[in-house]
Amino acid sequence: MARILSRKIFFLFAFILSLGVVFNICDLSYAARDDGRKVVYLLSLQGTVNPGSADFFERAIDEAEKQGAHAVLVELDTPGGLVSSLRSMIQRVLASRVPIIVYVAPQGAQSASAGALLTISAHVAAMSPGTEIGAASPVGLGGGGGEGDDTMKKKAENDLAAFARSIAEERGRNADWAEKAVRESIASSANEALKEGVIDFVAADRNELFAMLDGKQVETIDGEVTLDLKAAIVEEFTPTLQEQILIKLADPNLAYIFIMVGLAGLYFELANPGSIFPGVLGAISLLLALFALQALPVNVVGLLLIVLAVVFFGLELFVASGGILAIAGLVALFVGSLMLFNTAESGVSISMAVFLPVYISVSAAMLVIIWLVAKSTRMKLTSGPEQLLGEEGRVIHGISPGEPGKVFVHGEIWEAVSDEVIPEKEAVRVNGLKGLVLQVTKKQEKA
Repeated sequence: MARILSRKIFFLFAFILSLGVVFNICDLSYAARDDGRKVVYLLSLQGTVNPGSADFFERAIDEAEKQGAHAVLVELDTPGGLVSSLRSMIQRVLASRVPIIVYVAPQGAQSASAGALLTISAHVAAMSPGTEIGAASPVGLGGGGGEGDDTMKKKAENDLAAFARSIAEERGRNADWAEKAVRESIASSANEALKEGVIDFVAADRNELFAMLDGKQVETIDGEVTLDLKAAIVEEFTPTLQEQILIKLADPNLAYIFIMVGLAGLYFELANPGSIFPGVLGAISLLLALFALQALPVNVVGLLLIVLAVVFFGLELFVASGGILAIAGLVALFVGSLMLFNTAESGVSISMAVFLPVYISVSAAMLVIIWLVAKSTRMKLTSGPEQLLGEEGRVIHGISPGEPGKVFVHGEIWEAVSDEVIPEKEAVRVNGLKGLVLQVTKKQEKA
């Protein structure tokens, strides 16, 4: 019986493995067509330029080279993003053995900041009518405007300007415009960019673009390639699930929100043990934040300042600092948020529209928690034996030294002892408690 079962398992495993091989062969061969028609890989890059989109972009080019695709068409719509990711993408374009066509589309799309330099780096750069390109200056939220800060910004600007000029010269495009896009944040419409020599074509749609490109010669790292796009087959290349998640999460604004929500949730759970939901939400948010931060240029000092702020807020719950620790926490949280990302080196930053509401909301929530906890510590006890101290009652069974009696206090009957004789119906005051026995004395009547 065991042998039969093992054979069935073996044949099932072999069948699944053979299916994988068949599908793999089919997958490996779909770019090579027997009818001689060329295959163009199509990938859509929308949103910020980040490590997730860079991995997807580079994998698409690797696969295109591996499958012998004729070209890669990138339909681009981006406000910009990480300079580090941009550099890796451009390096891959410059080393590509297949022509890379960057097409800013659809109408109304933009190729701003990092996207502008990526467009310029392509073998063919095209735009739809109604699109724009440019504004590539490195920007950031942090910084106090000091001399060292200005030096770092100037250094980043000079570095990116030289990079832009170098790319434009390599592709035979307007190097002066590329440099001004970085230094002066200039931007151009599609027709202006064509006139300035920034791009090669303005096309209303993909079919018109292919008609314009058919027969055009481009220079790749392997030599000259003549584009043959008349009857090209367009194969859409899609990101994997992991790439999709990373593309969505690798946003500094989203990462910052996850960090703040996570810290606030855990802080609330520590201040109110047993709440459960805030702790669970905080833990999940922090895990998502850590996943996003691995793809972003994090400033460790900024992150530590945010953690230190939470520590200060926590200590305020247990140490009577007169609000000094809470104020220190607010300052550390503010400065840490500004320093969270290496803006000068990467160009990535937190949007002010995200930073201020999140900072104010989280700070207010933490201060409210501190106030509630402080208020509760100053409140008179309303439950437990300690609440009976100082309470007044009446004897319902006489008390003598060494002989306990009964008293009615706080709506309950208690056993009580005293060093003096106290008859029934006499008013008494509770002075102490030993176990479940009250120590009482006669209530002193006011003169």
